[in-house]
Amino acid sequence: MPMTTSKGRVNKEELPGPVQRSDAKAQRTFAKAHDSAVEEYGEGQRAHRVAYSALKHTHEKVGDHWEPKAKGAKGPSDRQAAGGVKTSRKTAGGVDANASKKHLYDVAKRLDVSGRSTMNKKQLVKAIEKANNRKTAKARS
Repeated sequence: MPMTTSKGRVNKEELPGPVQRSDAKAQRTFAKAHDSAVEEYGEGQRAHRVAYSALKHTHEKVGDHWEPKAKGAKGPSDRQAAGGVKTSRKTAGGVDANASKKHLYDVAKRLDVSGRSTMNKKQLVKAIEKANNRKTAKARS
């Protein structure tokens, strides 16, 4: 089922939970990319991967929703997103792994990640990803 109506509006009931809790731009980005991928590849997992990939270029996952990246920070969120479909590296689950350590520290602070002041950048990415997963799971129940 298409995620946008014939008039181009987003059908919010069709969106995944974290995208539903995000701003209108994130919802439009996901829905339009998904609908385009469905036309190209058919309904299924690949269409969702394409939609999330498009979303990761403009937004980052913070807690149980997606927030716009800082101005000028648009682009792939991790090495896998930069590599494309032929690569098999692990993703950062929506965390902007290419962001500065200061930005990651600030996000970890907002998510109340303990031990963040002693973490390096890679550890911050993992801790934020883990905190995001916990918040998303909590929002589902």
